[in-house]
Amino acid sequence: MTTLTTALRLVLVDDEEPARLALRAALADVPGASIVAECANGFDAVKAVSELKPDAVLLDVQMPKIDGFDVLELIGADVPVVFVTAYDEFAIRAFEVHAVDYLLKPVSRDRLTRALDRVRERGRPASPTPGALRASARRPGEPLERVVIRDGAQVHVLPVEKIDYIEAQDDYVGFRTGGRLLLKEQTMADVEASLDPRRFVRIHRSYVLNVERLARVELYAKDSRIAILADGTKLPVSRSGYQRLQLLL
Repeated sequence: MTTLTTALRLVLVDDEEPARLALRAALADVPGASIVAECANGFDAVKAVSELKPDAVLLDVQMPKIDGFDVLELIGADVPVVFVTAYDEFAIRAFEVHAVDYLLKPVSRDRLTRALDRVRERGRPASPTPGALRASARRPGEPLERVVIRDGAQVHVLPVEKIDYIEAQDDYVGFRTGGRLLLKEQTMADVEASLDPRRFVRIHRSYVLNVERLARVELYAKDSRIAILADGTKLPVSRSGYQRLQLLL
């Protein structure tokens, strides 16, 4: 295959410095490749991609706090991603989330060159919906353990046990946690499908409740009820929502 030489601006993301050094050395001999940022964690990666708008990201999978799949969810699929990892077990999930290529460490110059040629050939891929990207990044049948939420260049990592309830907010959902509201572009159906049904229940078309926060349910009017949380918050409960809630109580 003939190597393409269109210039590529790259962001390298790996929490291990030796791995970044090895990638940097391999890229030194790849025509047209330039490194615009090196990041040691996913938080810096999201910031760098947001600010620098690179042509591609070379992204490790296993990193502390937020992993490579979290980073991909936060930056979206409009920036081509090549996963670089020491583990082959994530390969299927990587291609399901539209990764351009999947490289195993240690990465040879020839293999890296072919991956970047794929980036050039593909260009900016059509972006899947955020819901499809999240669903593909999660292992089948595995409930969500944390929610990653981007607020500009800032990233919040919210463990699901910290969620009090979730509410619909136009094209967003709001995650209520300890009096704070964190907004994310997502649908309520997507949220409901991703959470553990033994802990979270859709009590109303606009609300998903963490049942551990529930203090009691009161009759509000005929066929109308409200859920009262431990902190005194009151949420409406629909008839179907009450039926779902009863199954958990």
